Amino acid sequence: MHTDMFSYTVWIPLILLAAFLLVGLLSDKLKPLVAGLISTAAILLAAVLAYSAAAGYFFGAGLQDGHYTTLIPFEQLWLRFTDTLVIKMGILLDPISVMMLVVVTTVSAMVHIYSFGYMKGEKGFQRYYAFLSLFSFSMLGLVMATNLFQMYIFWELVGVSSYLLIGFYYQRPSAVAASKKAFIVTRFADLGFLIGILLLSYYTRTFDFMTLTQPNSGILSSAAGVSFMGASVLTWALVLIFMGGAGKSAMFPLHIWLPDAMEGPTPVSALIHAATMVVAGVYLVARLFAVYALGAPAALEVVAFIGAFTSLFAAIIAITQTDIKRVLAYSTISQIGYMMLALGVSGYGSEAGLGYTASMFHLFTHAMFKALLFLGAGAVIHAVHSNEMTDMGGLRKHLPITHFTFLIAALAISGIPPLAGFFSKDEILAAAHGHYPLYFWSGWFVAGLTAFYMFRLYFRVFWGEDRQYEHKPHDAPPSMAIALIFLALASVVVGFIPFSHYVSANGEPYTTHMHWQVAALSVAIAVAGIGLAAWMYLRPGTVADRLAAAMPGLYKWSKNKFYIDEIYLWVTRTLIFKGLAWPIAWFDRHVVDGTMNGMAWATAQVSEKIKGLQSGQLQQYAYAMVLGAVAFLLLLLYWGA
Repeated sequence: MHTDMFSYTVWIPLILLAAFLLVGLLSDKLKPLVAGLISTAAILLAAVLAYSAAAGYFFGAGLQDGHYTTLIPFEQLWLRFTDTLVIKMGILLDPISVMMLVVVTTVSAMVHIYSFGYMKGEKGFQRYYAFLSLFSFSMLGLVMATNLFQMYIFWELVGVSSYLLIGFYYQRPSAVAASKKAFIVTRFADLGFLIGILLLSYYTRTFDFMTLTQPNSGILSSAAGVSFMGASVLTWALVLIFMGGAGKSAMFPLHIWLPDAMEGPTPVSALIHAATMVVAGVYLVARLFAVYALGAPAALEVVAFIGAFTSLFAAIIAITQTDIKRVLAYSTISQIGYMMLALGVSGYGSEAGLGYTASMFHLFTHAMFKALLFLGAGAVIHAVHSNEMTDMGGLRKHLPITHFTFLIAALAISGIPPLAGFFSKDEILAAAHGHYPLYFWSGWFVAGLTAFYMFRLYFRVFWGEDRQYEHKPHDAPPSMAIALIFLALASVVVGFIPFSHYVSANGEPYTTHMHWQVAALSVAIAVAGIGLAAWMYLRPGTVADRLAAAMPGLYKWSKNKFYIDEIYLWVTRTLIFKGLAWPIAWFDRHVVDGTMNGMAWATAQVSEKIKGLQSGQLQQYAYAMVLGAVAFLLLLLYWGA
């Protein structure tokens, strides 16, 4: 449905594109403060427009005949292949895209403000803010896309932005390696995404989201009716599309890039790798949820299994890491797995779609408290100049604002009521319980691990042994403190939003109810996790070392991240480079190049022998002409005789 009421929403991404071009092209001529103010003003204006669009949609034009409809305030034809298979560039507004507008602009605005203090004095300050604007533009273009191909274009732009921001400290080999790793892993996943798009569009003859997700259109029947290796083509297409989402959202086994991506500035970690970019995969599955749920339930089971396994796998790794940002990175992987699990166990409908609503709700709440955790970690790193928890302790006395806001975020992600994470996590566990008990118990155990590793981090940083720091730690400066306090308030209040009134699988508002048995179990395991962490880390002692020594195998495997990176390196170096690439390279050098070189050598030898025929000497040409004429005359006489 087209409407002019929201035509201004096209400016939300364009403002940030303009800021990127202005700051990027004039970075050498702009003072750092001016460059930062331009980018920050752009994201704040985009946030105002996003909040205006959210208010106008949810409390006005979006709700029609008892359900939220899809609005397209702007759409322009770009490429036409057939009458129906066309690529358009446009703006799509529905509950999840409007919700993502709020998430992206809010977190990005806080990161812009926070970065004034954190990045002060850094070389490349203008470049940093230009890249922030590029990322925000790309992410907003992704969530507002009207069709799969437009989403794919902005999907790749998000990948480029991530590469640039992770490798911001390009003088460090580790940052360069991390940016390349992120880029290569996500490009590999995006190949699957692209193949899935082509498969889906070939059989449905459309890229358009509105057409694809119409529940009664019958457009999916052609793809669902063709099978390959025991599954429908539609199932294969959606699994391949999920592969792209799994790469972007760092799902197992494509998770390896996210922990290394912490080499970028900490505000970048908050923006890209905690709150916005990594949830793009969740958003992709949610955008096509009607196709998954109605056309290929088997693909949805794959989403559920990968999500459940990843959430548990990453949580186990997080409990042994000592780098404060890596703990949060594995926490992010685990929480994204929660969201995928919720989508995978959901059905199509309002009440039946509890998992869908829970996933989007957790995406919304997680953005606030995970961004707060990363920015709080940045304030700690800013104060002690180290990422290692072994260099920290007793910081609650020195960093009161950071300590208090970090504690709120840790409680929120642990699912302690009445903070935001409690409500969204409760709905995910309730949805899993109704679908498959094993998923519920896995999610319940992960909730306990989450509380444990978060408070292990909290106690080791802010309590524990009070260390003698080389420079007295100082709390966050005003620009950083503003962002911390705002996100802390958001982590307290956003859980009370009646989310199911606005976001559901089929667009129909409904009311969720507290599942008291599930809530009691989740709070109990969270409290147990916090208690265990307090027993082990609240005061200096050897309890943790004794437990690690009692389980050396598990501790070693968790500490070394189950050797997944080493497995990738072995596969790459031994199987691909030595087993495949080296023979191909030998064949290329000796057979292909050898054949070409042999032909060139033969040509050169023949040329060397006959080059005297064209010496340029007139006497030689006259001699040859007379000799030829005599030979020709003799031949004529011979044949005549």
